[in-house]
Amino acid sequence: MPSTAVDAEAGNRRPGSVKEVKSGADGAGSSDVSIRSLPGDQTHRTLRSRHIQLIGIGGTIGTALFVQIGRGLMDGGPGSLFLAFSLWCTFILAVTLGMAEMVTYLPISSPFIRFAGRYVDEAFGFAAGWNFFVFEAAMVPFEITACNVIIHYWSKAVPAGGIIAIIIVLYALINLLAVKWYGEVEFWAALGKVILIVALLLFTFIVMLGGNPLHDRFGFRFWSSPGAFAEYYHTGNLGRFMGFLQCFILASFTVAGPDYVSMAAGECENPRGVMPRAFNAVFYRLTAFFVLGSLAVGILVPHDDKIMKTAFSTGAPGAAASPYVVAMTRLHIGVLPHIVNAMVLTAAFSAGNSYVYCASRSLYGLALEGKAPRIFTRCTARGVPHFAVGVVLLIALLGFLQVSNDAAVVLQWFVNLVTASQLINFSVISVTYLRFHAALHAQGVDRRTGLPYRALGQPYAAWYALSGTFVMTFMGGYTVFLPGKWDLPTFLFSYTMIAVCPILYVGYKIVKKTKILSAKDVDLRKNMDEIDEYERNYVPQPAKNTYHRVLDVIFG
Repeated sequence: MPSTAVDAEAGNRRPGSVKEVKSGADGAGSSDVSIRSLPGDQTHRTLRSRHIQLIGIGGTIGTALFVQIGRGLMDGGPGSLFLAFSLWCTFILAVTLGMAEMVTYLPISSPFIRFAGRYVDEAFGFAAGWNFFVFEAAMVPFEITACNVIIHYWSKAVPAGGIIAIIIVLYALINLLAVKWYGEVEFWAALGKVILIVALLLFTFIVMLGGNPLHDRFGFRFWSSPGAFAEYYHTGNLGRFMGFLQCFILASFTVAGPDYVSMAAGECENPRGVMPRAFNAVFYRLTAFFVLGSLAVGILVPHDDKIMKTAFSTGAPGAAASPYVVAMTRLHIGVLPHIVNAMVLTAAFSAGNSYVYCASRSLYGLALEGKAPRIFTRCTARGVPHFAVGVVLLIALLGFLQVSNDAAVVLQWFVNLVTASQLINFSVISVTYLRFHAALHAQGVDRRTGLPYRALGQPYAAWYALSGTFVMTFMGGYTVFLPGKWDLPTFLFSYTMIAVCPILYVGYKIVKKTKILSAKDVDLRKNMDEIDEYERNYVPQPAKNTYHRVLDVIFG
């Protein structure tokens, strides 16, 4: 998705402004067409380009990139880890291409959830929406659990219950304020993650060339000894393939991005101008971070490192199991592990904050489409769907499970649950795009001239994305079927959503008597007039001061 092509095509259809925007003191007037979203949608378009870009990064980079990635290194070795993350990023690119085209065409709240019902089948949209909600809502207690574990790296004096309560209160304050405050908090928190991963990549480059207290110029030594590919469960080539598969499963859980960007489409200023650039930026930055990050940990630590294995097996707190911290310990580098742990805490908190936002907006989108109780469409005067946020915060109370269970076990439960949901979500996006593409063709819409942004390689990219994400949906918990590996909680958490989604689809279809839409029957114009009116009346709001102007230039 070359940025020049995206920006040019997106800019060609951006109408000029014809009306001055007036807003309240908080910058989010409640009645102006340039601030409000669509009729019935009470959210406000106050998120700027820099907010959208960093929200996409913030929702994806959590503890997995800094800590859990070490488990993949142990299971598959550095070669398998690097190949798995590099390959999975190609599937994410394919998902991003389809998502960008659909969302830029019709930038509404909770877009791909609502598109699934409009372009495929209302029952399909119902199942997809609730699957995504479960995925996002389950990730909130996952990151809360991670925050608790990270804080206990320094001291266990603070009880887990107290930490969990404080984090939930902070999430409530941030997400119940005006959305622009959520955007600002998430911008800086996500920026901290970017700084952390860049710093760790530079750290890797420096120490591998001998810039460490031991003056050990180790380079790619660990790729030779103990080796680039580790054996998992079996020996020989089969064992090495299974090691690669473990890394691939980890990558499928870790790498995402386009869904987080799209969820903010209904609250984004000038979405047809901003969204293509945001999809571009998020994909390329995330790819660089995840691919280079998977390479870096394989350089720093051998896959059979005893310190790392002990940390994972004992559920060591905080970043103790992080390959970066393990490498610092091996190289006798002090202080830095504490800094890394503090930054990882910020990453976990920020990721959980993003999940609260995305989960609440997915529930809000379901309610707008009549697939959830109408009460969840209610918003505050500042455009926040407070009832939807409240439900997500109630689900966050599941984080208290770790008070009576081993935190590592609780973490793994949530990982297994959401891995399948996320992959189902990507499959849904791919199917939805294929129907959208077919509808455009059937109704005589030329993608080259009729769309604000035309993705490259379609529909082949969507088929590629669907094949990979659908197959991997069933692979997340395959290890429970290996002799001696059966574990009922792992099985249930890995495959529950795979069973629930078809039940939701069939149940809604029977009750509502919906039908799969033919390409000619898809309504491509719904809400289009309102979006076009917004563009006609849109006037770019100048930055309030030099501080904001600099940020807009860097991240705009």
